[in-house]
Amino acid sequence: MANVVPLALIMSSFVAASRIGGSAQQYVLAAHRIDPVLAPTSLYGRSPAKGSQGEVTQPEVFARMLADMEADATFGLLDLVITGHFSLPEQVEIAAGVLRRVRAASERPPVVVVDPIMGDAPKGLYVPEAVAEAVARHLVPLADWITPNLWELSRLARRPVTTLAEARAAVDIVGRPALVTSAPAGDGQIGLLFDDGAEAVLFGHPRLETVPSGTGDLVAATFGAGLTKGLSGRAAAELAARAVADAAAAAQDSRSSDLPLVAMAERLAQPSAQVSVLRLA
Repeated sequence: MANVVPLALIMSSFVAASRIGGSAQQYVLAAHRIDPVLAPTSLYGRSPAKGSQGEVTQPEVFARMLADMEADATFGLLDLVITGHFSLPEQVEIAAGVLRRVRAASERPPVVVVDPIMGDAPKGLYVPEAVAEAVARHLVPLADWITPNLWELSRLARRPVTTLAEARAAVDIVGRPALVTSAPAGDGQIGLLFDDGAEAVLFGHPRLETVPSGTGDLVAATFGAGLTKGLSGRAAAELAARAVADAAAAAQDSRSSDLPLVAMAERLAQPSAQVSVLRLA
């Protein structure tokens, strides 16, 4: 029997004073009336980009938290699982085991969205090499959907990706349905590329001069929320594109250094931003 309120498990970072990582995704899912459960892979006071040192959740602690959830029969109730930032390869292996057990525990397996957080252009890799390799080896094959940025897609496919044609070819190589962030969308635009193997659509919106961190986390959570609520992949992708465009514009208007996720909760669930839609296949 379906939950009255859908339930989601997030395995990612917790950042107390910045709207990024799993802590930001909790707000996004709550705006969609999805109950979030966060198993933090690391703990920070503020964004690591601002110099926060934080604390890594040791594998035995991470495993114990998840085992406690499993003991409460939470695994069999999940409608959505999102994976994001990992600090240690052992955490990735634990998360992969959780995904297998979650699917085995439910008559109606949840949607699994893997955000393969590894790095971005121009800085490149910003997690340990062993973590990036573990995500590619253990989590991506278990995903129903992946939400890499263009740089991460290139790394997963082990080939350069700078154009839409190259991005679509890379998605084919990786072999998982994808919603690719930071896709090229023409002058003054930035895009989300939806590609499920049968259909490919580019959603574009204006590229702003400054955008707070966390847009990738917002996209993954909104996309997962849409899928959980029964939207098609394409419709969930358009929802995510509108939400990130709305949130980026709201942050700019308020001159906020963070995405104003709480203040715009209703708009997150029903975003009104205009996006261009280009069907590629």
